[in-house]
Amino acid sequence: MSASPAELRAMANRLRIHSIRMTTAAGSGHPTTCMSAAETAACLFFRIMRYDPSNPASSENDRFVLSKGHAAPLLYAALAEAGAIPMSDMATLRKLGSRIEGHPTPKLPWVHVATGSLGQGLSAGMGMAVAFKQLDKSSRRVYVLLGDGEVAEGAVWEAAAFAAHYGMDNVTAIVDVNRLGQSQDTMLGHDIEAHAGRFRAFGWHVITVDGHDCAALIAAFEEAQRTTGKPTALIARTVKGKGFSEVEGKNGYHGKPLTAQEAERAIAQITAAGLDPAAKPPAAKASAQKACCGCGSRAAIEPPQYKLGDKVATREAYGAALLKLGAARPDVVALDGDVKNSTFAEKFAKAYPDRYFECFIAEQNMAGVAMGLATCGRVPFASSFAAFLVRAADQVRMAGISRLNVKFVGSHAGVSIGEDGPSQMALEDLAIFRALPESVVLYPSDAVSAEKLVAAAADHKGLTFIRTSRPKTEVLYANTEEFPIGGLKVVRQSSADQLTIVGGGVTVHEALAAAKKLQDAGISARVVDLYCVKPFPTAELLRNVKQTGGRVLVVEDHYPEGGLGEATASALATAGVQVHRLAVSQLPCSATAPELLDYCGISSKQIEQKARQIVARL
Repeated sequence: MSASPAELRAMANRLRIHSIRMTTAAGSGHPTTCMSAAETAACLFFRIMRYDPSNPASSENDRFVLSKGHAAPLLYAALAEAGAIPMSDMATLRKLGSRIEGHPTPKLPWVHVATGSLGQGLSAGMGMAVAFKQLDKSSRRVYVLLGDGEVAEGAVWEAAAFAAHYGMDNVTAIVDVNRLGQSQDTMLGHDIEAHAGRFRAFGWHVITVDGHDCAALIAAFEEAQRTTGKPTALIARTVKGKGFSEVEGKNGYHGKPLTAQEAERAIAQITAAGLDPAAKPPAAKASAQKACCGCGSRAAIEPPQYKLGDKVATREAYGAALLKLGAARPDVVALDGDVKNSTFAEKFAKAYPDRYFECFIAEQNMAGVAMGLATCGRVPFASSFAAFLVRAADQVRMAGISRLNVKFVGSHAGVSIGEDGPSQMALEDLAIFRALPESVVLYPSDAVSAEKLVAAAADHKGLTFIRTSRPKTEVLYANTEEFPIGGLKVVRQSSADQLTIVGGGVTVHEALAAAKKLQDAGISARVVDLYCVKPFPTAELLRNVKQTGGRVLVVEDHYPEGGLGEATASALATAGVQVHRLAVSQLPCSATAPELLDYCGISSKQIEQKARQIVARL
C-alpha cells in the first residue's frame, strides 16, 4: 500500500531530525539544505521510486542522483529509514573509515556517482537514463535532486539540452528552490516562474509545486511519470531550514550544524509537528522488460592490419580500433563532442548508431553522461580534441573520485597539430589526467600501438585517458606486437648506446630521426617509446638508462609541467639519475607542424643538439 501524504509528512520530519542529529554529532555539515528538501526525499523514497532496499544492484531499481551533494545526510537518513542501510551508520557521518561521507561517494552502494561538486548530477543522470531507455529498453526511471544555487552552473544547461534532444521522458529533475545560497540569496531567489521558464525554453515539461506539500508533490511526480517525449522538471518552492523557526529562511546557516542546544530545540519543535505514523518504502517494481544488453559477452577483437612504414594518424587508428571493439563487445558505447569526423569516432557512429551518443559542443555534459553510462555496466569511450576535453576537468575529477570505468580520448594533442594555433593545442592534458587517483594514461606513437592500447583500455577497469595525435606518422611496430599497460617499447638500441632518448607520440619519431643523425656522427642513442605514462614503467626505463651510462633525455609535445619529463624525473629521482628534458617551453603560434616542432624546441634538430651536449660531458 502506498504511503499517504500524512505518513510522508511524518517521514519528512523524521528525515529532518536525523539530518540535524548527524550533522550536530559530526560538528559539520549542511542540515538546513536537508531540511528544505525533506518532503521531496520522503515522497521519492517512500511513495514514488520503485527499488529493493535489500538489493542496491538490482536491475529493476529506479535511480536517485543527489546533485546537491551537500544534502548527503538527507539521503543517508532516507536510506536508513527504508532499511537500505543500518540505522547505526548514521552515527558515523564524516568519520574516518565511514562509508557515509560529507558528500556522497560510491563507497555506499546506493550512490552511483560521487557528487558535491555542483552542477554535475543531471549529466550523470542523463547517462543512466539513456542506458535504461535506449540501450536496455527498460522502464526504469531516474530522479535527480538539484539545488537552486547550482542551476547557475552551465553544465546543468548542457545536460538540460541533451535531455530534451534525446527525449528523455524517464528523467525527472527536482529543483529545490529554497532561495538561499552559501553566502547570499541565489540569483533568482524565489522567482519560481523564472526557474520554470528556463527549463521550458530548453524543451522540458515543467511543473511548479509547493515543495513542502506532500499531496502536491505526489501529484507532480505522477504527472511526470505520465509525460512522454520530454523530460520533466519539478520546480519546488521550499524554505531553507524548514521545521525550525529559529533558522527558517535565514541567511548565515549554510554549511553550519546546529549547536547541541539548538538541535535540542529544533528536534522538539519538529517532533511537535508530528512524526508518526512512519511511511514504508514501496515494493520493488516488477518489470516485464528485462535489461539485456549482452554486456557480459565478448568476441575476439580483430587485430591491426598495417604495414611497417605506412603513414597513419593515431587518431585514425583510434577510430578503427573503436569500430572493432563495437563488433566484439556489446558493452562498449561511444560519445563525442561534434568532432567525430576528426577523432574518427564517426566509424563507430555509423556502424552502431544505437550505441553512439552525440553530445555536441558540450564537453562537460559529455563527461557526465559517460559517467552515468559507466554506472550501468557500459564501457564508454568519450572523445574530443584533448584541448577541449580538459574543459571537463572537474567532471573527469569526479569520475576519478567515483572510480568509474570511463575512457577519455583526446586527439589533436600538442603543437604538432600545426596551423590551427594555440587555442586548439592540448599542452596540459597529460598533467591533468596524470594527477587523477588510480588513472591510466596512454600515449600511442603509431597506428599499431594505438589500436592495441584502445583494446587494453577497454579491458582495464578504471578511468583511462588515451592521447592521440593529428599528423600521420610511420607505423613502427608489427601487428603482432603487444602493449601491456605499465610498459614501454625500446624502438632503437645497441650495446654501444651512450644515451637514452625518451619520447611519446610524435616525439618518438623525432627522436628516431635524431638518433639516425647522431649515429652518422659516431654517437649511439637508444630510443624509448613511453606509450604508458601512468602507471610509469620505472624499473624497465631505469634498466635502459643504466645501460646507457645513466644518461637520459626526455622529449615531449607538452608543457614542461606535469608531462613526460616530470613523470620520468619523479620516477628516477631515487636512482640519482639526472633527467634532461625538452618540452614546449613557450607559447606556441600558428605554423606548420614541422615549423612548430622546431620553434618550440622539440624537433629532431633540437634533440640532436641536446644529445650532443649531454654526451660531450662524458
